[in-house]
Amino acid sequence: MTSTSSTTPLATRKLGRTGMEITRVGFGAWAIGGPDWAVGWGAQDDADSIRAIRHAVERGVNWIDTAAIYGLGHSERVVAAALAEIPASGRPYVFTKCGQVWDPADRNSKFRVGRADSIRRECEDSLKRLGVDVIDLLQMHWPAEDGSAIDEYWRALLDLKAEGKVRAVGLSNHNADQLDAAEKLGHVDTLQPPLSAIRRGAIERELPWCLTHDTGVIVYSPMQSGLLSGGFSAGRVAGLPSDDWRATHPDFTGDALTRNLQVAEAMKPIAARHGVSQAAVAVAWALAVPGVTGAIVGARSPAQVDGWIAAAGLELLDEDLALVAEAIRTSGAGSGPVSG
Repeated sequence: MTSTSSTTPLATRKLGRTGMEITRVGFGAWAIGGPDWAVGWGAQDDADSIRAIRHAVERGVNWIDTAAIYGLGHSERVVAAALAEIPASGRPYVFTKCGQVWDPADRNSKFRVGRADSIRRECEDSLKRLGVDVIDLLQMHWPAEDGSAIDEYWRALLDLKAEGKVRAVGLSNHNADQLDAAEKLGHVDTLQPPLSAIRRGAIERELPWCLTHDTGVIVYSPMQSGLLSGGFSAGRVAGLPSDDWRATHPDFTGDALTRNLQVAEAMKPIAARHGVSQAAVAVAWALAVPGVTGAIVGARSPAQVDGWIAAAGLELLDEDLALVAEAIRTSGAGSGPVSG
């Protein structure tokens, strides 16, 4: 696949040693998996999802991050539908993930597996759902919980790369020790950790590891699933539908919600100073952390894409970062180092 061209070009960065150069923001396809599965985001119209993806590409975004588990294959199929009418020369890179499977008879099931035969089968299934000949980046979604050693699933991924079924391979939600173990077998092209002004743990060990090993980093949930977007309040959280996983998550309840919203409030004057949305500030905060190549940002409509696209070119000032750091310290929100 080739990266997209656009009337609105966005700056790119090298994704480690992969040979790909990606825009600083990518389209996150978790929420477009829809409802009725273990970690769904509530009802979602596929037509809106397709419009959102195409709009992001038109705005210059040149990569999409999805996973087989998102909607139990549904997100990958929606991505395929969105790409179907985009000329090959303008198609974005497609990144997906493996290592989580489900029982077709139980839509709320999900199992973290690492057996080599499962990884290979999942790759083939994703290729079919996405309608592509090669997956640009295939990542192990989580460390396996079926007794499979990291050596088994990482070797399987390396073999798929050697066979040309995938262009690059990476790890998601793995720690520095696990990265070390994988690197001994073959280079870890990318890491996908969570990172936001609330969830900052990767700053301590994983991001420095990636800098040292020339491993690309695409972080997820830079807006902490919407908490830092400027669109959340205690009232809105109380009104979340029961099929939205956030309705019962600890980040969205009790004292943690109060602390998290204090950090979000601190981003308002920064957004005003730069003439951008608060969502763009939240994403730009993650992009300012050393070692981060790009950030995955979800959208369920074209309007949501417009809400954060400015982050692709937004450079926060030292005084902006200091304001967020002070809010983190005073509120006690989240975990991890206060800044990068």
